[in-house]
Amino acid sequence: MISFRAISTCLFATLVCSAVAWGSSAQSTSEVPHELEGVDIVERVNTQLPLDTEFVNQSGETITLGDLFTGERPVLLQMGYFKCPQLCNLVLNEMTDTLRKIDWTTGQEFDVVSISINPDETSELAAAKRTSYVLMYDRRQSGKGWHFLTGPAESSEAVAEAVGFRFRLQPDGEYAHAAGLFVVTPDGRLSRYLYGATHNPGTMRLALLEAGEGRIGSTLDRFILWCHVYDPDSKSYVLVAIRLMQIGGAITLVILAVGLGWMWASDRRKSNASNDAGSDADSKKQDLGLISGAER
Repeated sequence: MISFRAISTCLFATLVCSAVAWGSSAQSTSEVPHELEGVDIVERVNTQLPLDTEFVNQSGETITLGDLFTGERPVLLQMGYFKCPQLCNLVLNEMTDTLRKIDWTTGQEFDVVSISINPDETSELAAAKRTSYVLMYDRRQSGKGWHFLTGPAESSEAVAEAVGFRFRLQPDGEYAHAAGLFVVTPDGRLSRYLYGATHNPGTMRLALLEAGEGRIGSTLDRFILWCHVYDPDSKSYVLVAIRLMQIGGAITLVILAVGLGWMWASDRRKSNASNDAGSDADSKKQDLGLISGAER
């Protein structure tokens, strides 16, 4: 017969082994590969981009980043490099596909800016890359809203530092970096981060609307944005319960005001009708009195 002490010892040993195994597993899963050390996106919302930083655009012209921020439209910023074998193309492809599902157009409601972090890439490569995505976007009169920039390492690093985009050059010449988009206000301040390669069209639209600070979108769009708030956990915009309560309360007050006004107007009409009826009765009595006096 197995004793209680033996059973207790067995259970304790099992728990200890499980704890050790869990700790080892957690330690192994938390370790970051050497190639990805220092690769991250650090949020710096409301940070001003270095607009005086110089780049070369797809036409071979030297410009400043501020030339693309005219104060009229928000900007969807992507950072990577044009010869990236996988991730950058995936981010740009998915971004373009999402933008096609939004009724706003580049160059009208917002702009797209893609900055290469590889100082060896040329404006010719940027032009070819831009052309491929303008064709993929496939929307008339949208080309003026697409900007692909190259430049020296200090230029791309200055912007990367401002937005918190941390990357690492690998021994094979490729760059390790995270996937994401940066939504920037018309005056060049960071408004929102969109993480990952794929994005919901509704989330991207609200992010652009928020960054536009009232410069784009209809009154209805701004009302919808007012009813939502960005949730960093779900990385999307969610309805705010208190806003719905405020709307419900306002509607209730309007209904009450209309109802009370109608009741007040109805009572006034009844009172006026009663007064008119009384005046008519008095007039008839006076007329009858005059007739009776005349007969006498």
